[in-house]
Amino acid sequence: MQARSSPAADDCLSFLTPTGYGKSSCGYCKSNKRQLSSASYGATSSSVRPSHYQILVDLGWRRSGTYYYKPDNAHSCCPHYTIRLDATAFDPRRDQRQAINKWSKYILGTDYIHLAARFCPKTREEKKRRKNVFDVCKAVHEPEYQQVKRPIDTRTEKPIEPAHKLEVTLGPDNFTEEKYKLFENYQRAVHHEEPNKISKSGFKRFLCSGLERSTLVVDGKENKIGSYHQCYRLDGKLVAMGVLDLLPHCVSSVYLIYDNDVNDWNFGKLSALREIALALEGGYRYYYMGYYIHSCIKMRYKGTFRPQYLLDPHTNTWNPLDADMLQHLSSRTWVSMSIERYLQTPEFQQKLDVNPVKYQTALEYINATNENDNPDTHKSARTVFEAHMPGAMTLDEVREQIDLDHWKVKIEERIFELEDLVSWGEHDVSEPRSLEGVVSELAACIGPELVQNTILSFG
Repeated sequence: MQARSSPAADDCLSFLTPTGYGKSSCGYCKSNKRQLSSASYGATSSSVRPSHYQILVDLGWRRSGTYYYKPDNAHSCCPHYTIRLDATAFDPRRDQRQAINKWSKYILGTDYIHLAARFCPKTREEKKRRKNVFDVCKAVHEPEYQQVKRPIDTRTEKPIEPAHKLEVTLGPDNFTEEKYKLFENYQRAVHHEEPNKISKSGFKRFLCSGLERSTLVVDGKENKIGSYHQCYRLDGKLVAMGVLDLLPHCVSSVYLIYDNDVNDWNFGKLSALREIALALEGGYRYYYMGYYIHSCIKMRYKGTFRPQYLLDPHTNTWNPLDADMLQHLSSRTWVSMSIERYLQTPEFQQKLDVNPVKYQTALEYINATNENDNPDTHKSARTVFEAHMPGAMTLDEVREQIDLDHWKVKIEERIFELEDLVSWGEHDVSEPRSLEGVVSELAACIGPELVQNTILSFG
């Protein structure tokens, strides 16, 4: 590609390399692994800014290392819904309270609990508050060694020590041999991966290549932003590690690994509670648990942390994961509550009077209203436009709302605008394999705001 000029680069922008729309085999159901049954649009980047990633996750995107992708729920066997918890309104269930209480008792030990009650008794008000109110922040920190009170045993004149020493630290998402050993054990024991498929390079690529770390001042308080490893050490041994993306408005859980030694302690619940507490203490407000896949039984535990909200894949708006939505999720191929509500409006009912076709589900409505839309089109779709991908802008919307000409692009360490390229404008944005078609597809999936805050990179 030739260019006419070279404007200066902006260090505050994110770089994106589009990889396009495509299908792959599904890892969440028992369908034939050779069958391409999961569709998504993807891009790669090693420099997405946390504030820009916040926008992406609120558009249904997710990252795996440096690969970023937005699922096409209408054409996937197991639809992926972005799920988030309002941590400020978190209402723990009994089993969640029991999980952290049981863990605390194990860490502290029976002897410590009895002796501490004797030599450092709680006040009546403390006992009453503990019985009636579950403080998730206080509960998760209670067994941590630096928070444990160690009163003096007057019989021995020595401090009373807990049965185990639990330390939880939040640090950079860097590589260490200790972390890799834990990862290797987890992949073999839990995911049953063959040793030759587990590597240090894979670990680094998947869990040590996250977002750049910095601090963000909110209401006079400095918050950590970027990708981190939250490490849990028991008696000096690393037994679990949560991979987290800390964004301006949320704590986003990326991955959790743990050792066989703590396999019986339900670390999924424990880490979620600890991460909810982090969201509250850091003022992030929301806790994102990745994707919710209703057809995958192992994923349904995410819905037990309440109040949860799912991102509507069609309108990119949030809806409560309540009984009504659960009923729809159990009876639909995929769900868009905004369309389900539209089907019940007088406006839509008037359309039925003119064209008496009854749409039972949102999917039937979309399929019927998309021009030339049929199963064969879905199978051969090469772009998000051909697939009518939910949550993506249409080609007409891209033309009307986005100024592609001034989108920045990096070529050989220099920054230009698309209109500076000699070949720009030779093709229409509707042509899939043209430069114009490639960038318009990415624009449709990230929206106008991020087009202004990103730089295209093609190598």
